[in-house]
Amino acid sequence: MNLASPFSLCIVAMTLLAFLGLPIGHAMIAASIFYLWLAGLDMGTAAEQLLNGMYSNYIILAVPLFILAAELMNIGSMTERLLRFCDAIVGRFRGGLAQVNVLQSIVFAGMSGSAIADAAGTGKMMQQMMTANNKYRASYAAALTAVTAVIGPIIPPSIPMILYALVSDSSIGFLFLGGVVPGLLMAGAQMIIVGIQARRGNFPVEQPTPLRELPLITWRALPTIMMPVVLLGGIYSGITTPTEAAAVAAAYALVISAVLYRSVSWRDLYGSVLTSARTSASIGMLIAGALVFNYVVTVENIPESIKVLLNAWDLSPTTYLILVNILLLVLGCLLEGTTILLVVVPVLIPTAKALGIDLVHFGVVVVVNIMLGLITPPYGLLLFVMTRIAEVPVRDIVRDTLPFLFAMMAALALITFVPETVLWLPRLLGYQG
Repeated sequence: MNLASPFSLCIVAMTLLAFLGLPIGHAMIAASIFYLWLAGLDMGTAAEQLLNGMYSNYIILAVPLFILAAELMNIGSMTERLLRFCDAIVGRFRGGLAQVNVLQSIVFAGMSGSAIADAAGTGKMMQQMMTANNKYRASYAAALTAVTAVIGPIIPPSIPMILYALVSDSSIGFLFLGGVVPGLLMAGAQMIIVGIQARRGNFPVEQPTPLRELPLITWRALPTIMMPVVLLGGIYSGITTPTEAAAVAAAYALVISAVLYRSVSWRDLYGSVLTSARTSASIGMLIAGALVFNYVVTVENIPESIKVLLNAWDLSPTTYLILVNILLLVLGCLLEGTTILLVVVPVLIPTAKALGIDLVHFGVVVVVNIMLGLITPPYGLLLFVMTRIAEVPVRDIVRDTLPFLFAMMAALALITFVPETVLWLPRLLGYQG
């Protein structure tokens, strides 16, 4: 590549702007306009790509709605009732409170679609429960909450899968279905590690919940537990589209928290809407920047050039998936996941298609890789979230995440090399890929 070419100078400009502190979405837009100017193209094309991409993709609307649903759950007592239910189920075993952390993430994953929302929603409460009376080290509790939050965007619904569907033109419904078994595999790997550590470390045993109280605890948590059923049932029965289901999820969370549980004040509601708007605006700018930059990438014919180069290497689908895993795991240490999904992944998709790799399988592998990037230093976003919540050094959290990270990488290998772990459930429900 010519170092003085418009595209090379565009990449340099984007890197410098991001390094100087400009948000990456803004940096992509500015660098793309710079490229259009250098290439002698109409700079108004940037606005055209941005507006057409943002307003013609109905699917994007699901992102702020799922974010709002997660915020509404956090301000109500839905999270508290969910944790009480999980504790009644698995809290009685050795290391039971640690197992509660994993179990609540499985259930919470079916509601929010965001790892950060999962960690922020239950993180503080789980941290307090696990560190009370010095039951668990603060760093271990924080590390466990961080790794369990990774499950959130793998089990549907999933904001990263929505973004992948946007760039790959894949079915959101089948992507959601494809994430169920891999998400449960990740959770199973975490539970096995907790079980081994519980025996070796003689983790505490919680006071068991009397069986006579279990029906009442279940009844109180039932509206919360039913949210994934309502959400996914609407999608797969054909009653709602995924975007409409996101709106239903937000409305359901509001009704349950405000009307049924009566645990939401007007101040809480205003705060949750404001937080959701800020988060959605941040993601929206990333999507906008990626749409404009991806136009530049298309003009330069980068995806096709990479496909031709890789075809010359005569890669097999398995070899290509291994290379993609390595690339995404490395990038996950350095870049934010949404940036990888919107900028890097579109370049990888044409080669995956050419090699005959199923795009639903490929999408789930991509999302799992990106989620693992949330707990890998130096950029692991979940590590920093839990550092703020637990007030412990990030190096201590990293140390305690390593056994879980290795176990989840083993699960990733299984998901990568055995496509049926992803495709079995979608094919059961009519997927023809």
